[in-house]
This record gives sequence, structure tokens and C-alpha cells, in this order.
Amino acid sequence: MARHCQGHIAHCLGGILARRGVATVAVDFSGGRRSISGAEFVDGMRRLAAGLAGRGVRPGDVVAVVAFNSIEYVQLFLAVAYVGAIIAPLNYRWSFEEAAQALELVQPTAFIFDGGFSSWALRLRDSNECSSIGLYLILGDTCDAGHAANFLSVDHIKRSVRGAAAMEPVSAPRDVALICFTSGTTGRPKGVAISHTSLIIQSLAKIAIVGYGEDDVYLHTAPMCHIGGISSCMAVLMAGGCHVLIPKFDAKSAFDAIKEHGVTSFITVPSIMADLLSHARKEKISGPVMTVTKILNGGGGLSEELMDGASQLFPHAAIFSAYGMTEACSSLTFMALNNPKLQEPKNKPGSHSAGVCVGKPAPHVEIQIGLDGNTSSSSPTGNILTRGLHTMVGYWANNKVDSSDCVRNGWLDTGDTGWMDRAGNLWLMGRQKGCIKTGGENVYPEEVELVLSQHPGVARVVVIGIPDSRLGEKVIACVTIRDGWKWVDSRAEHQGEDKEVSPQILHDHCRMKKLSRFKVPRSYYQWRQPFQVTSTGKIRREELKREILATMQIPSNL
Repeated sequence: MARHCQGHIAHCLGGILARRGVATVAVDFSGGRRSISGAEFVDGMRRLAAGLAGRGVRPGDVVAVVAFNSIEYVQLFLAVAYVGAIIAPLNYRWSFEEAAQALELVQPTAFIFDGGFSSWALRLRDSNECSSIGLYLILGDTCDAGHAANFLSVDHIKRSVRGAAAMEPVSAPRDVALICFTSGTTGRPKGVAISHTSLIIQSLAKIAIVGYGEDDVYLHTAPMCHIGGISSCMAVLMAGGCHVLIPKFDAKSAFDAIKEHGVTSFITVPSIMADLLSHARKEKISGPVMTVTKILNGGGGLSEELMDGASQLFPHAAIFSAYGMTEACSSLTFMALNNPKLQEPKNKPGSHSAGVCVGKPAPHVEIQIGLDGNTSSSSPTGNILTRGLHTMVGYWANNKVDSSDCVRNGWLDTGDTGWMDRAGNLWLMGRQKGCIKTGGENVYPEEVELVLSQHPGVARVVVIGIPDSRLGEKVIACVTIRDGWKWVDSRAEHQGEDKEVSPQILHDHCRMKKLSRFKVPRSYYQWRQPFQVTSTGKIRREELKREILATMQIPSNL
């Protein structure tokens, strides 16, 4: 049953009106370069909330959304929550088939999309692949939607609301505000149910540690379908800052927006920072960028090369690194990378030097190292566990939250391994289940291996991630081919024979099987010896990775 709640992400609206009633609160940096004031933003959001309620969206309903970043997307995010519904953003980088799996999981009553995804909406509506959807709405300029113009528009339902909406915000059952998708070990989307409370305290942590304030101009470099982009957006909304939205990240648009609007803050993953530095060198951007004062990096650590380049390009910026996960509503720990007053000491106390330091827990986060469910001071390396109001409500399944297996005795297992030193710093050793973090996206080897193994010439395949300065990790595949098949590497020419396997052939096979681009291996290597396995037959991925890094040069297929 819906209830008027004590904490709600839409409670930021009062602060927006107070700080930015007549000032610009958001700019769409595309096409017409549209900007709106705080009062216009809040009025539009309230009209949209009333319009959604008038079209049958009820507390506890799931509303699925696929769109590029825009002012309307931010308003929609708040409006869905305002009426007590639960927003489920789909990753625009997915194939339709992957999106359909997510929709099947959450059974939404409404599907909202921008013009770039009108084909998805038409396919869903005409095939009735997701029978729970009763409302289709198009977000943004319907003129760009082509034959999807017959869909009802979000603007239309805003205009249909007469006068100021008097309704108050309510919350969904169990305080759920958001279902954010992450991949399971099979690669199928898992819906992480996140509460209003988690989003609020994560926002407060970012405000306290990164220092977002009402004078900030925040550039949306991350998509609103990722927990990092969502949580940082919420933090800046709560702080009363100004938002600059580019539909999706590209370095030229980012630099243009920084120059035109005096951007002070943005978030990155290593690939975004690499692209910014590459563009700056290529275009010979003169002088350092002085307006940027805050950069928060996640999705993998910045290499020394990227850190040096970032410090030179953005000399006034305090650069922070964050470690976290979707199930913990984004960031668990933070570390200042270049602020002398906050920088961690070079010689950190502790009995171990292995791993990567990811900083100290945020004020609201409790972290414990568990070994088979227990802690042990004599053996400090183990599973990283976390407890607090930041953790997810549970995974979404069968139209409700299932928290039976995700939290034990109040502790959420992050799936990562690490240890904590005596100064309270967390050291990350690796992922328990081999997840590859590439360009800010999670890739599970099992999913890619399943696709590649469907090629008739592939006998066995193992997918791993190796370090990459731009992407954080690069996906590569080690392939054993079947008898009677011929391997043609990237430097050789195809003979036109039927039974040939090559990097390009495997790349095309992955794309034909609708594997998302970020999951497709960047390199392929013919593996001529048996893969090392455990006594139970599981691949020893870390040993394979060490062998490759130590002795092999992987040829690129691109």
C-alpha cells in the first residue's frame, strides 16, 4: 500500500525552487540548446506526475524507460517517483532482445521512450511481447519519431493538466523508487530495487565528500540508466546546482558544453577520461580548462597516464575515485587522488601490499571483510561485505522484491574480494566471479562464451579481461577451434574456404547474435593447449590471464 513517506527523492523540489526559481536549472546541450528555470522545471515535473496519474499510473507500478539524456528524462524520473511508481531505466546500448529480457523481468505497466527507440515501442506494441504494458508514451520531440508520431507524447499529457497539481508525493511499497539493471552471472539482466532512502543518503555522501553545491554546473557525461549517472544527478538536484545534459557522451560535445556553460563538475570512467584527453590533444585545445573543479571517477581506477593528463588538462579540479556497485546504490568508498590535504599516505599501514587501494567508506557505509561468513584478523583477505541504508531492498522478481538470498545477517556480499588496512582503507583484490569492467559496463564472461561457442568452428572458448588504459579492462577471447577448421589471424588473408575461423568472422558472429557492442571481444587468440581447470572442471581464469599477460601479445581484430 502506498504511503506518504518521510524521505522521498522529490523532496528536493522545494530546494530547487528556493535556489533556482528564476535561475537556469537545466540546459539541453543539443539541437536548440534549450534551457529552463527552476520554477519551470518543477511545474513541468508536477504536471507530468499529474498526467501520469491521470493515465492510470498507480503506486507500485513499474514504468520502463529507454532514452538518451535530456531535461525531460530528469523530470520523468522524479515524476514517476512522485506518484509512487517505480522507474526502470533500460540501457540504450542494449539490443532489443536484451531489453525484452529486462521487460519480461519487471512487467511494466508503461513504456516511455524517445524517438530513437520508436522501433522498440512499435515492436512491443504490435507483437504484444510484453502484455503488461498498457501505456506507451514518447519523450521529447515527436517530429523526430517518424512513423511513431501516433504514440501519445509526454508533452501532450503535461499540457492536458489544468492548473497546478495539488497532489503530494507518495512512495511505492517497501519504499522502492528505482529498478536499476545489472547483469547476473549468466548475463541476463537482474533488476536491483533501490529505495528513496538509499538514493537520498548516497546523494548526501556525494555532497559531503565531492562537495557539490548550488554554484555547481554539472555535465551529465553518464547515462541516466546507470546507477552512477542516476546518483550523481540526484546529488546535484539536492544541492541545487545547474544541469547540462548531452544526449550521450562524446568528447567534442563535452568540451563544447564546458566552454559554453562554464561546467564545474562531471563524472567519468577511464574510457571517458581517455577520450577527453585524446580529443584535447587532437584538437590542440589551448591551455588548461579552468572552470572544472570536481571530477568523480568510477568504473575502474585511472591509470597513472590518465591521472597525469587529467591533472594537466583540469588543473583546478579535485579528482576523486569511487568504488561501488549497483546493489549498494553506487559508491561505497571514496579517495581523493590529487588533493594534498585529502590524499592517502604513500606508505599505508597494514600487513599486505597486494591489491588496489579504493579509499575509505562513506559516512553512511559499514564495510566488513568476511571469510566463510566470519571475519578473521589473522587472515585479512576475504569477501567484501557492506551494511547500511545504502544497500538495495532486494532483486526484483515476480512483480515484487526478493531479498531472501542477497543479504545475510544484515550484510550484503559485494561479490568482490579485498582487505582493510589499519588506517581504514579498503584494498580491492578482484571480483569473485570474474566480471569484466570495461568502459564502465559490466561484462560477464559466461554470456560471451555462450555466444561464441555457438559458432560451428569453435570447440572451446574462455573470455577474460585484461588491463586497458582507456577502458579499464579489455574483453578478449581465447579460442580452441574444432578439427577440420582453419584459423586465419588478422594479418592473413582469407582463402574463401567454408571452414575458416578468424577474428573478423567471430566478431561478425557476435554482432549477428545481437550481443551488445561493449560485450564483443576486442581481440581473439587461437589457444592451442588445454585450458587449466580446477578439480571440479572450472576454468582457472586468473592463471590464464597471468599467462597471457606474461608471455603473449594479443593481436587486435579491429
